[in-house]
Amino acid sequence: MTIVKAIKLKNETHRLGDYIREVNVRNRELKVTRLVGLTIDKAFIPSVANVIGTDLSNYKVIRREQFACSLMQVSRDGKMPVAMFDDDEAIMSPAYPMFEVVDKSRLLPQYLMMWFSRKEFDREASYYAVGGVRGSLEWGDFCNMQLPVPSIDRQREIVSEYETLTRRIRLNEQMIEKLEATAQALYRHTFVANIDKQNLPDGWRMGTLSDLANITMGQSPDGETYNMEGEGMIFYQGRADFGNRFPTPRVYTTDPTRYAKEGDLLLSVRAPVGDINIAPHNCCIGRGLAALRSKNHCQSYLFYQMLELEQVFNISDDDGTVFGSINKDDLYNIEVVIPTTQEMFLFERQASVIDREIKIKDKEINILTELQSLLLAKMGQ
Repeated sequence: MTIVKAIKLKNETHRLGDYIREVNVRNRELKVTRLVGLTIDKAFIPSVANVIGTDLSNYKVIRREQFACSLMQVSRDGKMPVAMFDDDEAIMSPAYPMFEVVDKSRLLPQYLMMWFSRKEFDREASYYAVGGVRGSLEWGDFCNMQLPVPSIDRQREIVSEYETLTRRIRLNEQMIEKLEATAQALYRHTFVANIDKQNLPDGWRMGTLSDLANITMGQSPDGETYNMEGEGMIFYQGRADFGNRFPTPRVYTTDPTRYAKEGDLLLSVRAPVGDINIAPHNCCIGRGLAALRSKNHCQSYLFYQMLELEQVFNISDDDGTVFGSINKDDLYNIEVVIPTTQEMFLFERQASVIDREIKIKDKEINILTELQSLLLAKMGQ
């Protein structure tokens, strides 16, 4: 396990604007066609904007190790979207301010991105944005923000430590994807491929989801009991809390009502319906979720059964829109193929080994992420 080294920086800070300069290169010759956007979580994503008929020559070009940001509504969101581009080039809306490091021998772009990733940076940016129009951060105030700038060698050490953690997180994520794919392939081979609902194997039958699982519909506690300080029970409200396989704690409640137990499946019952997660601990669930627990202790089987049902939940109605919600009766009565108990137990023994390994990798990711947070926090000390 990588051990985060103590970071000892001088208390002296420097004005950010002395180390960066604005970039404003337009796509005049239309040579760049890749369009990207910026998320509130400080990441670039392919843009989903409809640009048919749009003059892309006025869009800004962003290149490797340059930054894009959004200064709008920073105080409202409590975060400043800003990210360093790590690919060759792309174009973005001209609404995004762009900048780059003036002298990379004095300040590493990667070190600066680490600074922007700190919760303390977002809090400070939100503070300065309070006086702006609609809670926006002025460019001048952004440039006047302070950051510690240790020696370039020390910056390289800090960045190397952080990137080591990042690589290990990505490696674990890739291993989880492969393990997940293996389990899904095993499930489909056993229970989906070449299975004819009109001519089921001996001992198999058609039934409903309620035949396989006990289902608890979520009920949100009183709003005054919510907090983000970790007081009370973790409360999951809906798919916004969902991660890759396990949900992400965001809110707590001191007045829990409907409960899910560790290992229960958490199903999103509001748009978009059908997203699945696994409760990593006992928790409270709100109206946007249902908790499912296998009646015959085949929880892994139930999980992969629900993944297969995602396509059922996402079937469009006559208006072409995806189901906005699903009620208790409809959920209970979803038609499913029910194999023999022996078949389910056999799959459970095989899949549970994979599931345990996935859980171990997920815990490692959580530890590595905590180490990253610790490393970022120590940058300001």
